Amino acid sequence: MMKKIIATAVMAMLAVSALAQSQPAEKYKERYDIMVGRLGAAGVGIETLLDKWAADYPDDIDMMLGRFAYYLEKSSTEKIERKDTKTFLGEAPLMNLTDSLGRPVRYFRERFYDDEIFGQAVSAIDAAISKYPDRLDLRFNKIVALMQYEKESPDMALSYIKGLIDYNATEKPKWTYPGVEYSQEFFDAVIQEYCIAFYRYAVPAGFEAFRGVSQRMLDYYPSNVLFIDNIGSYYLVYKQDHKTALKYYTKALKIKKDDETAIRNCIVLAKEKKDAKLEKKYRDMLAALAK
Repeated sequence: MMKKIIATAVMAMLAVSALAQSQPAEKYKERYDIMVGRLGAAGVGIETLLDKWAADYPDDIDMMLGRFAYYLEKSSTEKIERKDTKTFLGEAPLMNLTDSLGRPVRYFRERFYDDEIFGQAVSAIDAAISKYPDRLDLRFNKIVALMQYEKESPDMALSYIKGLIDYNATEKPKWTYPGVEYSQEFFDAVIQEYCIAFYRYAVPAGFEAFRGVSQRMLDYYPSNVLFIDNIGSYYLVYKQDHKTALKYYTKALKIKKDDETAIRNCIVLAKEKKDAKLEKKYRDMLAALAK
């Protein structure tokens, strides 16, 4: 009788275990979202949940993204740092103070990363990309992580973005992006956002990354005025080469007569040259856009 009871108990335990293992992936996602909302992406218990989720559904994309987010968050530490600059990575100071001599003292919020744990985050997103190569959001997640990690020296981010542009243009993958109807215009717009971020860094490596990505886009799409304007702005702002800048803005306007960015920057160049006639020409073009 005792053996029968024990056997029945063991069978019941196995049934419960099997039920736990076969719970839908959606249940893991629901539990994960709740925990992250309460504790953050690297909160206590998140890794344990991800391990169980991975054991049952090793190819679940939400689990893979959770793993990436866990290591990325775990690798980072936020500090308040004093810097002798008006902006840092395009951001305004968290605090503006003055010292005893009345000189400005600026403090910025900055993130620092543990190299080894950040490497685990990169490995996690690479695994997801390998499994789901047409999920464009995974590629963009990796770019953002690299930009955050490298900050004002975006060598890896620049290389990866250029490689993605090459892959998009030559292989023409059937990209998917959750919640978005993919188009080339969408791809261009996101790449432009990275360009703007590099530009806002306002440091030599940032300006060179801005130019490098823009030029790579123009290698494949030479009539794209977004990136023609970018090259013009590179010469206008960073190189202070107004002649070359004007050449690019003029090229953009030949392609798109109502390109507001080019028109506004041509006004700047005309003012620099003290050419009132040329300035009026571009101001009239700008006024026409408003009608």
